[in-house]
Order: sequence, then structure tokens, then C-alpha cells
Amino acid sequence: MKKIKKLLYLKLARKMNKNGNASSVPTIISEDSKIIGNLISSGVVHVDGRIEGDVCCDQLVVGIKGSIKGLVQTEKLDLYGTLQGKANVDDLFIAKSAKMIGDATHNSIAIEPGAYIDGSCIRADRLQPSPRQMQQVSKSSLSAENRPAQLAPAAKPVVLSVGSANNPKRRVAK
Repeated sequence: MKKIKKLLYLKLARKMNKNGNASSVPTIISEDSKIIGNLISSGVVHVDGRIEGDVCCDQLVVGIKGSIKGLVQTEKLDLYGTLQGKANVDDLFIAKSAKMIGDATHNSIAIEPGAYIDGSCIRADRLQPSPRQMQQVSKSSLSAENRPAQLAPAAKPVVLSVGSANNPKRRVAK
């Protein structure tokens, strides 16, 4: 049964490649494989084994028996197995069979009932832009005519009078 699933997955990936929707056949970390170190790929990575290290790819699928211990940075993460560590993703899907221990930063998220999450899920637009996003800002957008106006000088503190007419007390408002 496992071989049939993998064959179907590979055929689907090749078919997508012929249609121009994908660039290559996915990288598959099989159930009996263990990687100690970082994994960087420009395509799809499917993990059924174990990875102890950071993963950076376009799309990541962690199978039911797959596990990752480290930082994950990807556009799309489909989590069916275990993730221990941080995840910085654009589109996050957590299945009911999944176990996520750590924080996830995302733009969109879908969680099936029954999924185990021990950490926080934070929407990316609430955070400051990442260094990668900052590099995408063109220098031309910071030309003289597009720069924000300089801040006005700070206003003088406001003095409040408190007390009676015979015994006035002055206090500076903060």
C-alpha cells in the first residue's frame, strides 16, 4: 500500500511538471530515513521519516509518521505528523493527526478538530516585516519624493494647576 501511495504521488508530481504547475519531482524523506542537519530545497519536500534540523523549502508535507525537530520556513505547510520547533509559513494546515509543539507564524491557517497544538499561532501581518520582506522593498520607493515627512519637534509639556487658589500646586503632564 505504501508503494502505491508513493507511486501515485510521484506520478501526480510528474504530471504537474508537464502542465507547468510545478518545477520538479518532490524530495521524499522515507519512513526509515533520519536526517541530522538542515534541509534546503526549492521545491516540494515530503517527510515520512525524521529530520533534526531546520527545513527551508517552497512546500512541505509532513506525513503521519514524519517528524521534524527544528525551524521550518516554507510557503505552504501541510502537517499530518509531528513538528517540534518554530514554523514561519504563509499557508498552514494542521490535520487532526498532527502534533505541533512550538510557535507558528502564518498568513492563513486551517486546523482540523483533534489536532494537538502546544504553542501559539500568530498571524504574520501582526508582526514586524521579516528581513526578507524588508529586502523586497525597492530602494526607489525610498527616493526623496516618497520619503515620509520629518517629524515635527516635540511639543512643550503641559503644565496643570492643581489645588486651591490659596495653595496652587503645579504638575507637568506626562
